[in-house]
Amino acid sequence: MKKSKSSILAAALALPGILPSAHAQVTVPNATLIQFKYLYYRDYQDSGNRITVNSPALYLLAPISDSWVFEIGAVYDNISGASPYYHTVLSGASGQGIKDGRSAGDVTVTKYFGRTAISARAAYSTEDDYKSIAGGLTLRHATPDQNTTFTIGAGYSSDEIAPTDGPVFTRTKTTIDGIVGISQVLSRNDTAQVNVYYAQQRGYLTDPYKALYGVDQRPDKRDQLAALIRWNHYFEGLKAALRTSYRYYRDDWEINAHTGTIEWAQELPYGFTLTPSLRYTTQSAAFFYYDPVYDSVLGAPFPPGYLSNPNGFYTSDQRLSAFGGITPGLKIAKSFTGGWSVDAKAEYYEQRADWRIGGEGSPGLQDFKAQLYQVGVSKKF
Repeated sequence: MKKSKSSILAAALALPGILPSAHAQVTVPNATLIQFKYLYYRDYQDSGNRITVNSPALYLLAPISDSWVFEIGAVYDNISGASPYYHTVLSGASGQGIKDGRSAGDVTVTKYFGRTAISARAAYSTEDDYKSIAGGLTLRHATPDQNTTFTIGAGYSSDEIAPTDGPVFTRTKTTIDGIVGISQVLSRNDTAQVNVYYAQQRGYLTDPYKALYGVDQRPDKRDQLAALIRWNHYFEGLKAALRTSYRYYRDDWEINAHTGTIEWAQELPYGFTLTPSLRYTTQSAAFFYYDPVYDSVLGAPFPPGYLSNPNGFYTSDQRLSAFGGITPGLKIAKSFTGGWSVDAKAEYYEQRADWRIGGEGSPGLQDFKAQLYQVGVSKKF
């Protein structure tokens, strides 16, 4: 395939995803990359602020020979704020404040055999009440013309949950997941990708802090299936790339979700790139989700039907409710000589029950909003 000299075409051909690398080609990187990112996040409802996160992260990619590549990442999350509302609208018992820190790191080693690459990844994460160990293998293989890449991968994680408030106990959760995918160069200016992802979770999936107050009890298994489709097109005359994606998700908790994303990466003079984006998500509720309405017998924060629940499962977690969410965003990046680049991104997220498409949203659900800001600097050499 003939390559364009435009830097933004390289961005258009890059198909970032959940894979260690999702480029349309399987080639050994020829430069070392070091990157620093700093993220600030906060979410809130009309009743006040909830969670604030400050998160610095470091990433290094280094070719260590003509066929071996080493990657390492590290992140620290400083989390503070009020604990989530049990019943959003009605419950004034937001509980005591949250203050926690999470440290995480991962290492990936990739071996290239011509048009084939095998990656092995290990990750570890720890915080006051949660520890996770994970690992995985990914195989990528490209056709002789490097226009088609096939991907298959599998992973395993083992988590330990030990809440710091209330009764002291330790529970575990395991996840086995897999992915298959194909990336295709369709033309000089078009690329596409299709991934199918499956995960099987077993163990303690309940929110331990809400369980303490008797308002959260979830099944001990969850099977998840997701499919992701991407298509990117580069407009040579405009020096811009259109990036689109659609993701379908379902699980045996009866959650069905659809997410569409569109980005326009516009090359500007003096090495600048401006990328506005828009994402929309709609989902149904889990079969054991209870809307935040007052129970005439027990009152808040207990869900209606708490005493006569036939399956014994219930939650008021709004992440498992039926809603629609919109995320507009804007990113600006600047490239410098010598391999330096900087970028800044801002996103705003708002979730409402009446924004759901494909059915009614959960009644009584309080609107949820979030802001995300991220800055970064990177160096290639």
